[in-house]
Amino acid sequence: MTVQPIKGFSKLSKEGKTEWLIENYFDNPEEALQLLKSYWHNDEKLQRLHDEFIENTVTNYYMPFGVAPNFLINGKMYCLPMAIEESSVVAAMAKAGNYWLDRGGFKAKVISTKKIGHVHFVWRGGNTAKLQRFFDSIRDKFFEETQDITQNMRARGGGIVDIELIDRSDLEPNYFQLKGTFETCDSMGANFINTILEQWSSILEKYIGMTDLLSDEDKHIEVIMCILSNFTPECLVRAEVSCPVEQLADKGVSAEDFIENFVRAVHVAEIEPYRAVTHNKGIMNGVDALIIATGNDFRAVEACAHAYASKDGQYKSLSHVEVKDGMFTFYIEMPLSLGTVGGITSLHPMVKFANQLLGKPNAEELMKIVAVAGLAQNFSALRSLTTTGIQKGHMKMHLLNILNQFEATAAEKAQIVDTFKNRIPSYQLALEEFCKLRGINAQEFAKRLSQ
Repeated sequence: MTVQPIKGFSKLSKEGKTEWLIENYFDNPEEALQLLKSYWHNDEKLQRLHDEFIENTVTNYYMPFGVAPNFLINGKMYCLPMAIEESSVVAAMAKAGNYWLDRGGFKAKVISTKKIGHVHFVWRGGNTAKLQRFFDSIRDKFFEETQDITQNMRARGGGIVDIELIDRSDLEPNYFQLKGTFETCDSMGANFINTILEQWSSILEKYIGMTDLLSDEDKHIEVIMCILSNFTPECLVRAEVSCPVEQLADKGVSAEDFIENFVRAVHVAEIEPYRAVTHNKGIMNGVDALIIATGNDFRAVEACAHAYASKDGQYKSLSHVEVKDGMFTFYIEMPLSLGTVGGITSLHPMVKFANQLLGKPNAEELMKIVAVAGLAQNFSALRSLTTTGIQKGHMKMHLLNILNQFEATAAEKAQIVDTFKNRIPSYQLALEEFCKLRGINAQEFAKRLSQ
């Protein structure tokens, strides 16, 4: 099937987009159409709301929304909302909540909340000292001439914290920055910061043409771009768990053996990037699930977390462990730029539900909860890896996904799950058990599945 390019696609109605899509890309248009429509909301108002979140919407994409109860954080009980498709993540989270509930719970604190943005520009004057003197002479203008933009944020306790001139011409010829530091309170702040940065570029261009501190040939800049940074190393939160060493004896494993294996596993992730990436991915299983549930930008958080893990020149674990004076402490420090107002937080029904479930936290409280989620997920993964092995629990949770792929009945699922009560399942073993139960040829059934 050869598909011709289409002009004006975005101007088509939703029905028009859908019709073009299924007629050009699907062998059975009616079946494809019914699938798309089956994910539309019956409530037209609610569907229209979802249609307008992004462009060229044709349907909704559902993701499981689960909860992990019994999280004691700074003395307060929480039930954590999680939107994620991966088996065993929610179960592992819930286990960590229960485990630490009896050992004092989680502690979390926000270290700092500053965010960064830049005006990137080219200046060919050559004498950086002159440019610095010019910047110093107009520095107050960047605050004064954006007061109309910052007024509401300042009323909430935020606004512009600082602005600096940064010389990066050693790395890229004639490249400089205006680096802004901001407080955005309970909003993530992207639009706020970007609006200020664009205003700063206009202020810079205006006053450089008026100054007597530079020669006429030096009164020219080329603005490359004005954009916030998703790297927010000063928007930092710490979460930890701690208990006496003897409380870690568990399921036939002595406290000493648990500590030795657990500590070594963390240290491996601190020195070996191949392990650190998988280690931190597990942390992000918990972080992302909660961030998606609360309507925040998991892509920005992911990028920032991995950049922070590389801040010392090598990619390392985001979590760390310490055993001192008979106390075990497992902790994480990570940057989290989050918001509880703006964006879709007041629009998406499930986002509103998730934030209500958490007690309508402000941005700093949400930072603490999300950091705890990452630490809890990491603890459960390391606990499994260093004791029973991760596949036993993960594959038992994944078994239902496999059986759903086979379109097994409820009775068949129950019987096959019972078969693997004392065995670790795999796809092949599950296939064989399913085909044995139905009395069909496994090879032929596998071939039909692949078609």
